[in-house]
Amino acid sequence: MKRVAAIDCGTNSIRLLIADVNGADANGAPLSDVVREMRVVRLGQGVDATGELAPEALERTFDASRDYARLIKEHGAREVRFVATSASRDARNRQVFVDGIRELFGVEPEVVSGDEEAALSFAGASSVLPSRGKDPVLVVDLGGGSTEFVLGDADGVIAAKSVDIGCVRLTERHLRSDPPTAAEIAAAEADVDDAIDLAAGTVPLERSTAVVGVAGSITTITAHALGLERYEPARIHGATLDLEQISKAATELLEMSREERAKLPYMHPGRVDVIGAGALVWRRILQRLAQASAGTIIGATSSEHDILDGIALSIP
Repeated sequence: MKRVAAIDCGTNSIRLLIADVNGADANGAPLSDVVREMRVVRLGQGVDATGELAPEALERTFDASRDYARLIKEHGAREVRFVATSASRDARNRQVFVDGIRELFGVEPEVVSGDEEAALSFAGASSVLPSRGKDPVLVVDLGGGSTEFVLGDADGVIAAKSVDIGCVRLTERHLRSDPPTAAEIAAAEADVDDAIDLAAGTVPLERSTAVVGVAGSITTITAHALGLERYEPARIHGATLDLEQISKAATELLEMSREERAKLPYMHPGRVDVIGAGALVWRRILQRLAQASAGTIIGATSSEHDILDGIALSIP
């Protein structure tokens, strides 16, 4: 057994997993959590418009990273992998971010490609879900700046594509009103359709026999569909809902005001302003998958395990 630390730094949040790598625990899971934390730092604030990481966004991220470095030391994790994704890929001044993280953790932060992000997401999600053998499963990782489409089976990834749509990017680009207007929603949906078309050029979506959604937007939509009184990962993880349930929940979140969203008991404060865009993206992806699969896809499963788990499992 070894203890590792994985950090996933995305457009909206930075997350830490300190875990013991078991091979498999009593429940068949390859990781035993020691610490699992998430902070909303909005590193990607304004990146879509300016092409640069904002100084205040960098400082928020560094503040959270200092706390994470302390936890890693306290819990004795000897191997650390820090992965940064969409916002860092897109920023001209990402070296400032890289230098700051290296100083705090003593390791080089890896600004991974969209393809590697997709592979890590698939590895994390599939590590705790029942195997479907040779039946291809599509994992959708809906982030703040990008969304990954990964088709795979028991042998691993068949095809993957990362596209530049996410809850922060689309909120900043289109959904400026509170609640968003019909014209803003239509413009955002056009961007989502273009991105799905791009993904479909690489990933044969029509081969999907099941869909697994990961990351905070999707798990929050699931919490809303389930009518939870608080955010309960154990009830969200593995929950399979039909497309009508998901579409209804997504539409409700999209059409709510930010004040109404903030009152929901399972809503993280850092998602209040961007969950509408996340709901729009997830709703449209599932509509398109239902069409592409000619009715094979009738629902989707949510997973609390994602790229963060994939990063931990990738540490040699």
